Amino acid sequence: MATAIRNDRKTILRWAMYDWANSAYITTAGAIVAAFFTSTIVPEDGWRGLSGETIWAAVVSIGAFVLFLAMPVLGAVADYVAAKRRFLKVFATAGALFTMAVPFVPDGSVALFMLVFLGSQFGFVAANVFYDGYLPEIASDETIDRVSSKGFAMGYIGGGLYIFLALILILASGDDGITGLSSTGAARVGIFGAGIWWVVFTRYSLAGLPETGEPEAIPERYRSMRPWRAYTLIGYHRTADTAKRLARFPQVLLFVIAFMFYNDGTQTVIAISGAYAEDTLNLTTETIIIAFLITQFVAFGGALFFGRIADRIGAKRAILASLVVWGLVAMSAFFLPEGQAVPFFVLAGVLGFVLGGVQALSRSLYGTMIPEEASAEFYGFFSVFSKFSAIWGPLVFALVSWLTGSGRPAIFSIVVFFIIGGVLLSRVDVAEAQRSRDRWNFEGEDVSADV
Repeated sequence: MATAIRNDRKTILRWAMYDWANSAYITTAGAIVAAFFTSTIVPEDGWRGLSGETIWAAVVSIGAFVLFLAMPVLGAVADYVAAKRRFLKVFATAGALFTMAVPFVPDGSVALFMLVFLGSQFGFVAANVFYDGYLPEIASDETIDRVSSKGFAMGYIGGGLYIFLALILILASGDDGITGLSSTGAARVGIFGAGIWWVVFTRYSLAGLPETGEPEAIPERYRSMRPWRAYTLIGYHRTADTAKRLARFPQVLLFVIAFMFYNDGTQTVIAISGAYAEDTLNLTTETIIIAFLITQFVAFGGALFFGRIADRIGAKRAILASLVVWGLVAMSAFFLPEGQAVPFFVLAGVLGFVLGGVQALSRSLYGTMIPEEASAEFYGFFSVFSKFSAIWGPLVFALVSWLTGSGRPAIFSIVVFFIIGGVLLSRVDVAEAQRSRDRWNFEGEDVSADV
């Protein structure tokens, strides 16, 4: 079935539309939810001696840790039962429902907010494991960079369009507004609407996205167990085997480790930028949303630009170029003046240009290194490393912010993740990594490597 849908334009469009669907959530999380949390949910004098900015960074870190514990099994189970589409639907729907619950958390209920928001994060990341798992099946080695970039580009447009609509609502609210809503009420409506957007466009995407692969029979030793327990054990065993065998493929392993570092830097900058702008730079929610809007629409062009650049110089070199800019963005954020929107907007534009490059090309480059018959498992494994790495950047930010009493040195500390990740990536032999995928064998629950 994978061959039939490979490079099919309609299938690729429906697949890319899921990025359109879920990007309303992730953009709203950074532009509205973070500022809503620090300004409304967290009391003015902080919570248990911590500032809203520090708590938000800790929430992001805790969420990454929870996902790190849960992700190993999801991709493996999806491959084993050939149910990527089904799992994508379940987790996307669950994430959207949690998103719609976020606005109903009362002011001051910090712990409840953290639980509900983490639920939405879990749904978002878990669904992406199965979404990413489609990539090697719908694109060939020659088109995978462009297809991955198209997905991100659609996401930036979808997320940008939604945040634009949310901005109009917020600007039309408040004391002088025409909606009858307070600014806080408008923010709550904007967050709720992101969940609706996610559900509606997910249904459109899945309507044209087929289930791929063939399910495998449960091995004899698991047949006496309940199905959910059997598949969970199979998933853990396959993932554990994959981890062991990966040591025999040093170039793939080196890429994953490099990705861990530089992805930690990118995810930290994205996750804490809204809280940093509100708490450290004293910018308004409207200003933060405009900055995210700039980022989204610039990122659309950036994703397509880096997709074409990768065709000429290779995905690895294109990623390295984007990492240099990412490091400069993090350093520049340290010097942003308080209360001034224009410098923040300029930096948002630069960030948007490289945002699509590093995300889309990392996903597609990894896709050329892994065996197609276990794509969801390997993307699940990739997600495990992604979530493991995403623990440390926000944690470092939270610790430095807490120790220094300011987010400025905390944001500057993130630069080290880009440096380490870039150095490691420069040492990856991409050609060898791509050749190595032909040495993987999969039979039943066992994973083996021909060496």
